[in-house]
Amino acid sequence: MAPSSLATTPGLASFLKSLKADPVDSSIEHLISLLKRRQIRHSRPCAIATAYLLRRVVTTQRVTDVAKLIERVQSVGQRLCAAQPREMVVGNIVRRILGLIREEAEEDREGETSGYSDTGTESRPHTPSHSDIRPAQRPGLSSSISTFSPLRHGATEPIDSNIANLGHSGDDLFAPIGLTEDLSHRPPLLTSHTSYAVNNTAPMVTSMFSLLSHPETYSPTATPPGTQSPSAKAPLTAQHLTALNAAKDLRLEVIDGIEEIIDELGQVDDQIAGYALDHIHSNEIILTFTSSVTVQKFLLKAATKRKFTVIHAEAFPNNHEATHATVTGSASNNEDELSTESFQKPLTAAGITVILIPDSAVFALMSRVNKVILGTHVVLANGGLVAAAGARTIAQAARMHRTPVVVVTGVYKLSPVYPFDFESLIEYGDASKVFGYEDGDLLDKVDVENPLFDYVPAELVDLYITNLGGHAPSYLYRIVSDHYRVEDINL
Repeated sequence: MAPSSLATTPGLASFLKSLKADPVDSSIEHLISLLKRRQIRHSRPCAIATAYLLRRVVTTQRVTDVAKLIERVQSVGQRLCAAQPREMVVGNIVRRILGLIREEAEEDREGETSGYSDTGTESRPHTPSHSDIRPAQRPGLSSSISTFSPLRHGATEPIDSNIANLGHSGDDLFAPIGLTEDLSHRPPLLTSHTSYAVNNTAPMVTSMFSLLSHPETYSPTATPPGTQSPSAKAPLTAQHLTALNAAKDLRLEVIDGIEEIIDELGQVDDQIAGYALDHIHSNEIILTFTSSVTVQKFLLKAATKRKFTVIHAEAFPNNHEATHATVTGSASNNEDELSTESFQKPLTAAGITVILIPDSAVFALMSRVNKVILGTHVVLANGGLVAAAGARTIAQAARMHRTPVVVVTGVYKLSPVYPFDFESLIEYGDASKVFGYEDGDLLDKVDVENPLFDYVPAELVDLYITNLGGHAPSYLYRIVSDHYRVEDINL
């Protein structure tokens, strides 16, 4: 019974295994229950579970209507975010997938619009300008207007006879410009009812000197393509949008985009570690906090070519056991610690001098520290971050001693949500880790709180290192605008 019970332990691994066989609705309810019971927690497991679930949702969506696909993903995303509001990476993944769907729909719409406008068919009248009109020969009319015009264009309506008689009256008004013919030889003004039909039976008179500049001959019944500005887009009606949705299934492109997000979640730590040698130098003293896998890989990468010392605060009372295991090299492959593979050797085996200190000694040792490197739970749009409890105290001590604070995080943790209410971002854990229940007399007289996270304002952070490189806190808005759509910020 032990192996079977171990195989069915609720968590990320069991959810991904059941996702392949269970129906979509059952998988959605399963993930919601895991989030509510905190059996899937921390940023990366939640992001991975959300990405795999939404990929399954998109795959099983049988309709090709883009609006219905967006509505379906939004509905699932709202339920997941409501199940655990403090796991903000769930909303980040939902917003990025919604952005993928909208981008693919817009690309197809632009391609359809360009093809539709190139045909020259329009659903509304357009008044052409003189520069847009291509020369064409007017058909013969049963009036005094000549069938030959030097400009090869004109209107279908004949000129009023009273105006035409002015040309035969010998009026010398047009003598200075050399016009001796009657007004019937001059093309009338263009109106919105001007016909562009070409009389193919009439001879096309050209000169040898204008062979290269002579326009092409168009269909007698087609409107010349130059009658609309090249930069203008023809309007798409409901029929064209329906045809566009039915013509091409966007699910394949969206699924490919979700696969790229899943690959990013697996490679983000290695990409961040690639910048370690640019920020950690020899003989430096680095202070870090908690057992963040991103921070550990960052330090291990720098240890390949640098010799430095790490001061590791233990993060009591919520994360001290994992911190001790990481420092001593006995850390196991725990999915809740955001790890895809266990550490094969501790930091000391990589040539790093590690000093484990209690949290109370941070301020005393800060004057000897060259830089502080912190992990994070989520990064907010204003440049602030939510990290493990105690991170704000360390950042304030670093600011007092003018020590730079560097935060390593993946882009998937960057949220477009602005923290209007800081207290709502803080999650509280078991109070018995601070005071045991055996101290019943003391617990009856005091209120004990055990916050799991701290909010660190942007002014306490000097640099963010993401899988896209290093960024100042004031530049994060640009990354937010590149990864999220405005219409998807409020799910």
